[in-house]
Amino acid sequence: MTFPKGFLWGAATAPHQVEGNNTSSDWWLREHGQLPSPHPVESPSGDAADSYHRYPVDMGLLADAGLTSYRFGIEWARIEPEEGFISRAQLDHYRRMIDTALGLGLTPMVTLHHFTNPAWLARDGDWRNPAVIDRFARFVETALPILSDVDLVCTINEPNMVAIMANSNEAFPHVGLPAGDPVVTENLVAGHKRAVEILRGAGKLAGWSVATQAYQPEPGAEQAADDYGYSREDVFMDAACGDDWIGIQAYTRTRIGTDGPITIPDAAERTLTGWEYYPGAIEFGIRRSWQRTGGVPIYVTENGIATADDARRIDYTTGALEGVMSAIADGIDVRGYLHWSALDNYEWGSYKPTFGLIGWDSETFERHPKPSLAWLGEVARSGAL
Repeated sequence: MTFPKGFLWGAATAPHQVEGNNTSSDWWLREHGQLPSPHPVESPSGDAADSYHRYPVDMGLLADAGLTSYRFGIEWARIEPEEGFISRAQLDHYRRMIDTALGLGLTPMVTLHHFTNPAWLARDGDWRNPAVIDRFARFVETALPILSDVDLVCTINEPNMVAIMANSNEAFPHVGLPAGDPVVTENLVAGHKRAVEILRGAGKLAGWSVATQAYQPEPGAEQAADDYGYSREDVFMDAACGDDWIGIQAYTRTRIGTDGPITIPDAAERTLTGWEYYPGAIEFGIRRSWQRTGGVPIYVTENGIATADDARRIDYTTGALEGVMSAIADGIDVRGYLHWSALDNYEWGSYKPTFGLIGWDSETFERHPKPSLAWLGEVARSGAL
């Protein structure tokens, strides 16, 4: 099983989850009880993995292993900590990250929004306020100068999850997810389209990444699955029609009956997040995206497993990559695979779910590459499973 020539092999992170001390963001306020949180907060992010300072080490480990790409974000809350104030020092910081990636031979994929907002934006209605469309466009324009030699830019990470987490009128159910907030959804789509226009004007290849859950219908529940998945997934895939690429992210599946989501069987293997172990989720998401977008090229921008058993991580990723290869063999244009995540990170309230190819010491921040990193690097070097 060989992958196409030029296929990108990499890993991904999000700034808030690995940088540390993102004190101007809405998530920092949530962690400290100053804003409501959609998830229980077991511990604050604090220093996180201190990748804000240690990114050269992190990128070096990826490159040395044989990976060819690194997806990372630039933090809006750091660059514009108060509305209208732009930190040149923070822009320079992220430009140094880009230079470091390029110098190591890593193709950078830069994400402009990965869940977090500046605190000032959150206090003014965040993505519920239609003013966010112009505000986000202004941020994209502000970031353009440091993206001069970055080709791949992701506007918004998992906008469907942003819309779901914004739905304050509906509690998270025991099974499944709330529907996406319709106002937030509309503003996210409009903000994305404005950003794509700006980025394309500067010669960038623009897209966004959608979290897919493999909504699989039981017999007779096909319409129920389509209805359930529309606000939670499909509307965001539809918005990517005509983009340069779309990112597909998947970890697990949700089986749908005529009455909605079905509880995971007790005998099913679960990951540290409580999700069903299901490597086939990524192939399902790829095929769904190819169908909904009419053939927009695909990057797997996140895929992985929260586990303390690194051998199980290799097993899961092997199964996922077999699915990617199956999709490619059927003519679907998949251009890269970026594992989630490069580092064990802050999973929005807890450090317990470990997704990383690289572990680290919480006292010294010393990095501990796992066997899965070397394994994935060897797959990348050989281009084959």
